Amino acid sequence: MNNTTHRWMPRALWLALALAAPSMAAAPDMPYAVTQHYALGGPGGWDYLSLDAAAHRLFIARDDRVMVVDASSGKLQGEIAGMQHAHGVALLPAAHQAFVSNGHGDNVTVVDTDALKVTGHIAISGKDPDAIVFDDASGHLLTMNGHSSNISVIDPKAGKELATIAVPGRPEFAVSDGTGQLFLNLEDKSQLVRVDLANKKVLNVWSLAPCDGPTGLALDKANHRLFSVCANGWLIVTDAGDGHQVAKVAISKDPDAVVFDAQRKVVLSPGEEGQLSVVAQDDADHYHLVGNLPTQPSARTLALDPQTHAVYLAAAKAAAKGKPVEGFGVLVVSPR
Repeated sequence: MNNTTHRWMPRALWLALALAAPSMAAAPDMPYAVTQHYALGGPGGWDYLSLDAAAHRLFIARDDRVMVVDASSGKLQGEIAGMQHAHGVALLPAAHQAFVSNGHGDNVTVVDTDALKVTGHIAISGKDPDAIVFDDASGHLLTMNGHSSNISVIDPKAGKELATIAVPGRPEFAVSDGTGQLFLNLEDKSQLVRVDLANKKVLNVWSLAPCDGPTGLALDKANHRLFSVCANGWLIVTDAGDGHQVAKVAISKDPDAVVFDAQRKVVLSPGEEGQLSVVAQDDADHYHLVGNLPTQPSARTLALDPQTHAVYLAAAKAAAKGKPVEGFGVLVVSPR
């Protein structure tokens, strides 16, 4: 994933769409609505959002820093400087720590989340660490390294890289199932990979056709279903046990994230052109598109609050390639 969007529009069109988006009415049966807009401002692109639901704080990777925002009020609580093209933030609330992947630094920054200060850096051999996740089973951090086609396995307590795991393509987002298995999309191959973390090896490589450019990935642990979202506007549902394709649903194009709300049985994915696709899970093998909620162009990453069921989407009024970001903020989308 990049800190800026994959598809670019002329600045005038971005502004026109951004101004038009709030006036676009959602369908009467749409179960979600945009309820808040937090104006945050500031320069620089952005990438993943991470939510500490218990503390009601959003952590937003903003290239050279991480913004920390009160999720309830939208107030900026602080900015943690010193990042090098930050991509993602893995939170360990029990340890009062956060870990930030630095694409241009080939390292992971360690943050004290109470003081909102950097306490160290962990060097890795992988190149361009992008997505970063925590594996509960091992207690290890895992970075998806886009330019070296591998995964760095990191001991957060010791503060060092333990090993790397080669994968047959460019890794995008990943999810851990909590039992020692990691699943990740290969963006350049349109494939889904299953990794045995204990033995540090790839177990399976599964096709995601007709997907092109898979980015976001989510997991339904109860039903063992994986949700990959794709640049060409497909949600692909895969059986996490044997890799067979369960379903495919047309969604908004160019998403960069997806979440599964297990309690509400919905899959939510934001497309770059300004729509949040809402897909209902009828049962483990059947899904349908409820609708596309108008949001804001460039809003293609999000974080879910599993308690309130709200989602937070980062976006800007202008975010064209090579141009300064203008009007950055966070949209709050809540159940109706």
